[in-house]
Amino acid sequence: MTTFADLGLAPELLEAVKDVGYEAPSPIQEQAIPPLQRGLDVIGQAQTGSGKTAAFGLPMLQYVDLDETEVQGLVLTPTRELCIQVTQALRAYGARKGVDVVAVFGGAPIRSQQAQLRAGGQIVVGTVGRVKDLISRHSLLLHHCRFVVLDEADEMLDLGFLEDVERILSLMPASRQTALFSATMPPEIRRLASRYLYDPVTVRVEAPTLTVDTVEQFGLEVSPRGKNDALVDVLEAERPEQALIFVRTKIRCEQLYRALRERGLNVKALHGDMTQGARDGVMISFKEGRLPMLVATDVAARGLDISGISHVINFDVPTSPDVYVHRIGRTARVGRSGRAITLYEPRQRREIEAIERHAGVKLAPWVKGAHVAPLPVTAPPRRHSKPHIRQVADGPVRKLVLAGGRATGLEPSDLIHAITAATGLDGEAVRNVRVLERFAFLEVPASEADRVVQRSDHLEVRGAPLRVELAPQ
Repeated sequence: MTTFADLGLAPELLEAVKDVGYEAPSPIQEQAIPPLQRGLDVIGQAQTGSGKTAAFGLPMLQYVDLDETEVQGLVLTPTRELCIQVTQALRAYGARKGVDVVAVFGGAPIRSQQAQLRAGGQIVVGTVGRVKDLISRHSLLLHHCRFVVLDEADEMLDLGFLEDVERILSLMPASRQTALFSATMPPEIRRLASRYLYDPVTVRVEAPTLTVDTVEQFGLEVSPRGKNDALVDVLEAERPEQALIFVRTKIRCEQLYRALRERGLNVKALHGDMTQGARDGVMISFKEGRLPMLVATDVAARGLDISGISHVINFDVPTSPDVYVHRIGRTARVGRSGRAITLYEPRQRREIEAIERHAGVKLAPWVKGAHVAPLPVTAPPRRHSKPHIRQVADGPVRKLVLAGGRATGLEPSDLIHAITAATGLDGEAVRNVRVLERFAFLEVPASEADRVVQRSDHLEVRGAPLRVELAPQ
């Protein structure tokens, strides 16, 4: 078995890897680190949760020169959640070496970020828009930047950032080393890679469709009135290193958080009604391991990708089997094992059966003090295909972007029904619906776009508010 030491990492990075609890490199790390160490450009195709941040972060940190104060490495991300997540990881990996990592993203005061850049910042992690803005203000200089990473490039494409990405790359030294990571490789991303990467090495890690191999899954039937007590019993018996507790709604999230806090548990809540600053603070505390338990809605937790989560507890049964799979995938990261426990009421047995068919397991009964492995189910049936959406006559259309995607259980039909009900549009006028992990896109007649945004924004869909805005043109 390959070890991190076999990959040629410096001693201080090997110590940092131990500090964060990594035992062995994941497949993407094993394949991507050696060519990056040799100075080669790399295209990596891998899903979130595969360990790609360490795959590009460790080689970048290794060759940072601490005697230089200029920006030596740049990581571009599509969203502020991913920017924060990558920054925290790189700071942890680079802590023993003493590398200064600065995060720059929209929605935060630009002056404080300018001050951080003036004070140092050998590696900068940023969203595309904020990086472009800081470059235009001459606050971010990339003349000496020797390493650039495009993280989740396909989401940059879907959000309309590719032109800005190309502009940023054109301002960097031609001798830089470039790494591009993407879950999918649409033609536009391939063209970007062929234009800006030099003879790249391609590494590809096929993501398993389900995470049942490394997650022990259990079910616990409870009465509606006894759910809180049952959850406390589970927490006391399991003693999780870190537990992510999922609920369906913001109200339920706040209620359960208060109930657990009143019982003396160290817990915080994470939901969409919190301010962005409060959400960031909770996420950072959880990611750094200072917070052992977090109660969260599916929407709020979509930016969390943490290797230390030992338990996922479904206090509320997920809205769909897909959401169940996404939830339990938050544990058993980068080679670790994990445990998932779902609380369900007697009336929800059919929902549990649907989850079992989709995930290919039989949930073992959770018994206090017993560690029983889940029973495999052979040849689980595949999920039905998505509804076919018929095209309408040609005409000017406008693309809309919606916050929420597969991570929140959204289907194309959910979006079509919600928008047509709110606006009175015919269902055939809503077309080219694409549901990604954290975003969704669709097109409506250009003449109706503003009205659709106005009437659809903040609609409740699958228990979560639908945020709708015009996509960049």
